[in-house]
Amino acid sequence: MIKVYIADNQPIVHFGITSYFKDHDKINIAGNFENFTSALEALKSKSVDVLVLDLELDGLSSINALKNLIKDFPKTKIVVYSNLSEQIYTPNAIKAGVSAYLHKNSKIEDLESAILKVNDGEIIFSDDVRKKLAMIAKQNKNERLYRKLSTREIEVLRYLSDGKKNNEIAKLLNLNEKTISTYKLRLLNKLNVTNLVDLVNKAKTLEIV
Repeated sequence: MIKVYIADNQPIVHFGITSYFKDHDKINIAGNFENFTSALEALKSKSVDVLVLDLELDGLSSINALKNLIKDFPKTKIVVYSNLSEQIYTPNAIKAGVSAYLHKNSKIEDLESAILKVNDGEIIFSDDVRKKLAMIAKQNKNERLYRKLSTREIEVLRYLSDGKKNNEIAKLLNLNEKTISTYKLRLLNKLNVTNLVDLVNKAKTLEIV
């Protein structure tokens, strides 16, 4: 049996996935966690084949934290299952070492297929992601601005869009406030805007956040 952990903020997600795989002949949902810390502690004490994880999981502050998790637990395959923009986060997630990225609007059968395939060593993402990435490649220069952004810049932009202040973002990302200000300035320059309001609006228009 493939031993699977679910790490997600939403109880309905835990219930839905656990119910679907209840009598599965190959997949066993062995644990459910509502924050990054509890999932991390569980991985330290028990071996698990696949971790299905939401990028918006409480306590998961950055892609770098996910990258470190993958480094520390190389035998555990990571399937990202999230509502965050696939076209923005998939390349960075794959670069961090995840084995699959699925949007939560995917069918539960797609998640089932992903778990089975990554357990066999495949690296996959949905057909919808492939189509979106192909469409992005054909977009004009302005629409491709987000491609100039680093993973860290995207993370800072996401928190700014949530209304968080520089000092709050600094604490979440374990950086100093001056560094966050530098990232903010870079974002203004890269997205060709002059203030925070326009920056957030531009990010939403380009589906970066």
